[in-house]
Amino acid sequence: MSAAQKVAIVTGASQGIGAGLVAAYRKLGYRVVAVSRSIEESGDPEVLAIRADLSRPGAGVEVVQQTLATFGRIDTLVNNAGIFLAKPFTEYTDEDYDAVTGINLRGFFDISRGAVAAMVEQGGGHVVSISTTLVDHALAQVPSALASLTKGGLNAVTRSLAIEYAARGVRVNSVALGIIRTPMHAPETHDFLAGLHPVGRLGEIDEVVDAILYLENNRFVTGEILHVDGGQSAGH
Repeated sequence: MSAAQKVAIVTGASQGIGAGLVAAYRKLGYRVVAVSRSIEESGDPEVLAIRADLSRPGAGVEVVQQTLATFGRIDTLVNNAGIFLAKPFTEYTDEDYDAVTGINLRGFFDISRGAVAAMVEQGGGHVVSISTTLVDHALAQVPSALASLTKGGLNAVTRSLAIEYAARGVRVNSVALGIIRTPMHAPETHDFLAGLHPVGRLGEIDEVVDAILYLENNRFVTGEILHVDGGQSAGH
């Protein structure tokens, strides 16, 4: 790979973990493509903000094309955009299914396919996806069949792609999260959610960012599902 300035795409970049990742990759010297349905223009010339609904077929391809047209390369893709709906299984609607699979699976597929093709062309790269520890350790208090259905698929495809592309310099990893203190969770729910983790608290955005940067910087790690979950996957 050349010594040109590296480029990272971060989806779900308008707030929470995604916004933290945009700032972190800029500190590493990367140019960043920040993708969200509600993203605002950035005052940083090294940040390209793209409004996109990744559940729409072809939207991910368009993001890859705009990234290559603007910055000329893709070194990292962080698939952070996602939807989580906790409901009893029999209460999920067809609309719920379409919304969750649209972002969590279609969104991953379109943008990752194009990004990996660009990475192979340039000689390497890194894909990181956000998963959930509920795939490994289901909780009766948090019924989440659609999360397990979709994020479990991301865990599986992480391992599959890591092996498929290992010899071509593309690493693929996932970070399986517990419950993180983000705008997704109302403050009045925090005490209950904290109690779901053995460590007795919520995770923080900077702890997720640190985990992703570890995967970014350790080039001997691929096919890994890294749990950042306060011990939840180990038991309770």
